[in-house]
Amino acid sequence: MTIWRFFLLLPVILYVTGCALIKKTFVTPVKAPRASLSLISPGEIPFHIDDLDRDSLIAASDKSLRYYDGIKANTTYLFGERKVTVQELKESLRAFRDIIGSKDSETIKWRKILAAFDVYKSTGHDNNGTVLFTGYFESSLEGSLKKTEHYKYPIYKTPDDILVVNLGKFNKKYHNEKIVGRLKNGEVIPYFTRADIEEAGSLRGKNLELVWVNDPVDLFFMHIQGSGKIRLPDGRFIQVSYAQKNGRPYRSIGRYLINKDKLSDTEMTHQTLKKYLREHHEERSDILNHNESYIFFRVVENGPIGALGFTLTAGRSIATDLDLFPRGALAIIRLRKPVVDERGSIKTWESFSRFVLNQDTGGVIKGPGRVDLFCGSGSNAEMVAGSLKEKGELYFLVKKKHSRN
Repeated sequence: MTIWRFFLLLPVILYVTGCALIKKTFVTPVKAPRASLSLISPGEIPFHIDDLDRDSLIAASDKSLRYYDGIKANTTYLFGERKVTVQELKESLRAFRDIIGSKDSETIKWRKILAAFDVYKSTGHDNNGTVLFTGYFESSLEGSLKKTEHYKYPIYKTPDDILVVNLGKFNKKYHNEKIVGRLKNGEVIPYFTRADIEEAGSLRGKNLELVWVNDPVDLFFMHIQGSGKIRLPDGRFIQVSYAQKNGRPYRSIGRYLINKDKLSDTEMTHQTLKKYLREHHEERSDILNHNESYIFFRVVENGPIGALGFTLTAGRSIATDLDLFPRGALAIIRLRKPVVDERGSIKTWESFSRFVLNQDTGGVIKGPGRVDLFCGSGSNAEMVAGSLKEKGELYFLVKKKHSRN
């Protein structure tokens, strides 16, 4: 930060720390935390049979282990009332890998897991363990490194003028609270809205375009998903991932259309929402701009990148509220999933359970009653993710103290 910019920002920082107006304008009051996980007895969790291949589970576990290798050894996470060290989490994943890698039957493997691990259940949004599961996927778009009449919708990198103020550094009562804005006449003000950026062109001419794409609807949903692959005219791909957001509130355009009686609650899916946007061009800008939140991206080698800094594993990585649940930890999810036929249509729903790793987060994934499941890439993943809105259960596993396999 340059000297002049520091002095411009200094009075604002002082103002933030002492003024109640900032709290009312930018900061949601911090609620008293409640337990997000509770220890349960082995008999309370139903027999678990994992529905996916072992290789994907090992791959996802390895990424959590690599993450733990890179953080401070004295870092601890809460499992209910128990504080668990990074070393204990590493030992947990290694012990788990040993069990699932054995030639034992699924029944014996499950018995060994219950003997070696403590199981903690999420309290859910109702304090009775009910968790709402949704899905997300990696978007695929067509694009170009140059703006043309066909490719005219930009994907922006993070602007230089964006400011992130971590209020917790100035006052502990604002722990984990941040504001995102920009400087104007020595004052921090909210950053540009989606309408400012896409309609008024607030970022044009600043050389912030990473790539141009041909479809504003797909681009909008890539903002929601947080990552994507852009296929260039010569067949090459550019991988982009979340870098920053404008700090404006996320607002559901699906709920907006329901409230406007444009679509009913029962017919609202990802697919029907996209169809409505494509068929009602005259309404599209107003609908999209209802969501003021805007995402900036960065080019990455591989993706999509999760909150741990590693690529996500399709079907195995989940996004949760990382202020409540331990990063990288082993978990089990139980819910229903759609079964898609060869035409890409849902033919039925079936119950399943699966080992997953807690490796991502999201702007609307808040509280102990929300989980977002990463469903992968492609049209099938989009169909499954777009249809998923199911109540289920979430369990976290950690090796018992002094347990042996």
